[in-house]
Amino acid sequence: MALFALKLLLVLALLLGLTLIWLELRHRLRPASPLRLQAGPFEVEAGGAGLEVSGTITLSNPHQRMEVMVPEIELRPTLLGRGDLGGITVSSRIEALHPDEDSRPDGYWAAYIVKGNKSTQARIRISLGGTGGQALDPALLDTLWLEILWINYGPFGRLQRRDAILIPLQQPVPLTAEAARWRQGDRCLVLPVGTHLLGVLDDPEAVLRRYAGGLIQPGDVLTIGETPLAVMQGRYQHPANLAPSMLARLLCRVFHPTSSLATACGLQSLIDVVGPAQVLGAWIVGLGLKLVGSKGWFYRLAGDQARLIDDITGTTPPYDQTIVLGPQQPAAFCAAMARCLGVAVAVVDVNDLGRVKVLASSPNCDEALLERALRPNPAGNANERTPLVLVRPS
Repeated sequence: MALFALKLLLVLALLLGLTLIWLELRHRLRPASPLRLQAGPFEVEAGGAGLEVSGTITLSNPHQRMEVMVPEIELRPTLLGRGDLGGITVSSRIEALHPDEDSRPDGYWAAYIVKGNKSTQARIRISLGGTGGQALDPALLDTLWLEILWINYGPFGRLQRRDAILIPLQQPVPLTAEAARWRQGDRCLVLPVGTHLLGVLDDPEAVLRRYAGGLIQPGDVLTIGETPLAVMQGRYQHPANLAPSMLARLLCRVFHPTSSLATACGLQSLIDVVGPAQVLGAWIVGLGLKLVGSKGWFYRLAGDQARLIDDITGTTPPYDQTIVLGPQQPAAFCAAMARCLGVAVAVVDVNDLGRVKVLASSPNCDEALLERALRPNPAGNANERTPLVLVRPS
């Protein structure tokens, strides 16, 4: 009987192993386009009747041999502001800047082939103006959310891609030391630091220097939220870019409804990062340990991203329409920023329930101090736009 049970376990283990290998191979060999869209710098200039926003995007193909066509590309600009924007007109234009073809004067995007190890560019212009001859009130405007809908066509089939760039239309004046209103914490002082709405066009070091550089003193600890850092690193995507697998559609149902992994696209974003074998294996082992009273093993085994992914509605607009991953290499970021600024730096995840998680910190950072200082969540989880928090021991 014991021998039979052992043989049965071996057979089950073999079947599980083959299943995990099959899932991983199927995932890695699924149809995918190698093309990548990267936004260049954008400029905002005041015109005669409004604002002119202009910049470039680059479509690159890192594949050695595959050629991919881009037959269609469409701009979908959305304004975010501080009031009713119904009286503002928005017009957009995209101009091809191909290295081997002349641009069309009529603005038509002709289907273009991006060859292996090559790239092409396009210039984007967005014009904002008033209606009925009225002048545009710039004070109403805050941010331009520019969605780019484009088609990738090649050996993988026809894939629809939806990328987005956040372009600040105005930025707040950095807080001065004289105007700073510090809050009294547990044996420390705490200062939430406001910024503009951050995005992929922002350089994290420049943001920290601009808004906190004039406030920091030796001994301070500067923290940044994990989601603002992630969006500056471009670690967000629209669910339309995802193709949920059967595993994602089935397994997402076992998570709590409030979890970011409880939707097929949310779980698929984790599968795309770590692979289906690790996700399924983590769930099987986690379920087995949960039955004997040990909880939380899925998140330990599935990797850090399992806890850090924010599904749609989980972040500040307009990122509430996207899935945001956790930041990339937060420890290296903290170490680099600490060297640049001369104070300790930490990446944190804090909520209104008093949960404080320090994802990473620079060497010799006092994480116990951060636990005390951030427990009341001074940065908030709504639209405060204070992704930076300065902590000063007292």
